Amino acid sequence: MTTDIRARVRAIVAEQAMVDPSDVTEDQTPADLGVDSMGLVEAIFAIEEEFDIRVPFNANEPTKSGFDISSVGAIVAAVERLVAEQKG
Repeated sequence: MTTDIRARVRAIVAEQAMVDPSDVTEDQTPADLGVDSMGLVEAIFAIEEEFDIRVPFNANEPTKSGFDISSVGAIVAAVERLVAEQKG
């Protein structure tokens, strides 16, 4: 399941960055990939839809939202946590 989540999140981020998912690494930041704040918000919406989860994200204060967007790997970890919490 973790590999599937990782691949799906990377694909969503890659779509916003307009790059191939294979070009996305977990240590890259959204900014490294050229994803601006609007693209990041769109990626968050896509993640919510893809995984049927509610992401606690505040675009005005992203570092205080409880959803780590510091890197692709951090986003993957946050999504994995939310999916696991949802399955309870």
